[in-house]
Amino acid sequence: MRKPPARLAVRAAALRRLVQNGRMAHIPVNHHLRSLYRVLAAACGLYVLVFGIVGLIETSGLDFFAQDGLPWILGLRANGAFAVLSFVAGAVIVFGAFVGRNIDHLINLVGGIVFLVAGMAMMVLMQTDLNFLGFTMSTCIVSFIIGMALLSAGLYGKTGSTSDAALEERFRHGGSPDPTEHSWAFHGGAKPPSQTEDHRFA
Repeated sequence: MRKPPARLAVRAAALRRLVQNGRMAHIPVNHHLRSLYRVLAAACGLYVLVFGIVGLIETSGLDFFAQDGLPWILGLRANGAFAVLSFVAGAVIVFGAFVGRNIDHLINLVGGIVFLVAGMAMMVLMQTDLNFLGFTMSTCIVSFIIGMALLSAGLYGKTGSTSDAALEERFRHGGSPDPTEHSWAFHGGAKPPSQTEDHRFA
């Protein structure tokens, strides 16, 4: 059954106020599954790193941007350019997972977006001469899977002190003011940190 327009307008207004107050910019701190997500990101990074290393070896006799006659490497095709990019990306992801301390949180967020955008872009260019990385549909699908895994790890991998986690959790459930100072302003300046019933939609 469709919701009445008035009710939809109320929900839209509440969501708009949440965004204006910075609520939508908040993600969990010290999530209880963060270790699992960190291992997942490390596994993705290790796969990409090994893929890049083997790819560099297998494509040594091919043109750097070759598109035809590409070897199969760990279930995917690759040319020299894709192998180099995979090696660099995998090394960065594994480094972030090893170091932690919110470095992995940022790397995984950015890496997830990069893999998703790359998969979408190369899927569009796959049947053209601009497919300079030699992508196939299988490569695009794997890129989407790795991108989603890294993005999830980034969203749930943020760490902080016990007090920071407690403040963030109370804020997310409408029990305390916003613990984060936001630099942006909406419609006349920054909003006050007071909580209202509208915030309980978060």
